[in-house]
Amino acid sequence: MIDLSKKDNLIRGNAERLRKHGISLPTFAQMRNPTLIPEKIKSRLASTGLWDIDPVNLYRITWHNQPVEKGGGYGRVNYLELPSRLTGVRARVIGLVGKWFPTGSHKVGATYACLVPRLVTGQFDPTEQKAVWPSTGNYCRGGAFNAALLSCESIAILPEEMSRERFEWLSKIAGEVIATPGSESNVKEIYDKCDELRATRDNISIFNQFDEFGNYLWHYHVTGPAMEEVAHMIMGGSDRIAGVVSSTGSAGTIASGDYIKDRFPMAKIVAAEALQCPTLLNNGFGSHRIEGIGDKHVPWIHNVRNLDFVAAVDDEGPMNILRLFNDPEGVKYLADQGISADIIESLPLLGISSLGNLIAAIKFAKYYELIEKDIILTVFTDSMDMYESRLAQQSEAMGPYSTQAAFKDHHRYILAQQIDNITELSYYGRKRIHNLKYYTWIEQQGRSVEELDAQWYEFPDYWDNIQHQVGKIDTLIEEMNNEIDRR
Repeated sequence: MIDLSKKDNLIRGNAERLRKHGISLPTFAQMRNPTLIPEKIKSRLASTGLWDIDPVNLYRITWHNQPVEKGGGYGRVNYLELPSRLTGVRARVIGLVGKWFPTGSHKVGATYACLVPRLVTGQFDPTEQKAVWPSTGNYCRGGAFNAALLSCESIAILPEEMSRERFEWLSKIAGEVIATPGSESNVKEIYDKCDELRATRDNISIFNQFDEFGNYLWHYHVTGPAMEEVAHMIMGGSDRIAGVVSSTGSAGTIASGDYIKDRFPMAKIVAAEALQCPTLLNNGFGSHRIEGIGDKHVPWIHNVRNLDFVAAVDDEGPMNILRLFNDPEGVKYLADQGISADIIESLPLLGISSLGNLIAAIKFAKYYELIEKDIILTVFTDSMDMYESRLAQQSEAMGPYSTQAAFKDHHRYILAQQIDNITELSYYGRKRIHNLKYYTWIEQQGRSVEELDAQWYEFPDYWDNIQHQVGKIDTLIEEMNNEIDRR
């Protein structure tokens, strides 16, 4: 459960700070349904850039933003459907698009959902404390952005091998940026840095996406309903939701699968990970290039009891498709294959982890022999905005791109995907993965065995109780906003 115990003296101080900086806080209900957002907020957004450090952009933490860089209001959920001519499967593959959030990734929503319960209960004091955001990429960017909007200090922690664009952006927004050893696979090194900060600094508050249930809650109550909206927009009478595919990462986004399975009980939840680090598939370890998904452990907030399927993706796939979708020769090849211009123009909406989700969706479609009436939902987490340097590195390492290379990449890494390196989970297959939590969270992070067992044996009540906290959190947010208005 999320701790919602209140510190009234600090709540009053937080309200005064927010009032002083002209800040109000969106509720989960408003992020889910922005028609509930007051008109005075919408009018301010009409002249505000998507990435501007302006507290009104807290109200752009929604899947409904109009897809423009500045101004704009709200519209339908941003999504992209990729045609069978491109994917090679009969099933419909549809991804929610993360580019049109502030920072260009939906992770800004998860950070807000971790921050706001502590802010409105007085458990976090932005006047005295720095917000620490441990991450493998986009989460610490979202956290630093939200902290800047709230005029509080932040510390971003991420592996040193993440893309140059992330570090350049963070250097302008975060008060402090700490690069830990290794790549996105090196999550323990991030935890070790958090332990060091706890031991050496008094004025910090750590918001760990891997064990903060605000992360789970935001995706269950915001991303899941956004997927459901898209489903109802596109489904015909005989169509069916086959499943939700998501890289596990912090296990936030995959919580949308819990929501979808509640609404469409036949849907499957598919966890994607890198083949080079097959933690869920084979208790494996290693390093890989699918940036931002994190691994070598099972996050505390992952509802493994509800997981159906694991698909491991060779990182050669996303790295080569990156060139296919973005190099001029790749674009020309796709056009020659009959891919429409509007789809080709939209392909840069898919960053590296988005391409990993796409490949996993294709493998899932082939495993279950899905057909035209089957719909696979996934998330295109971020766009090429964070990976231009990776594209340049690929070109430098492999030489100029060509039509022949584009043909090879399309066929090898998309059309020829097979059902290797995947598994459909039994009860004990799920339990094997769940048991891996012990080594990270009990032995290293001090969680209790009793709660670990409750996650498994008290299913679904344990998870339902967390989901039901959203109403209480929204009430606390509204009380804070009322306190701001009174002063």
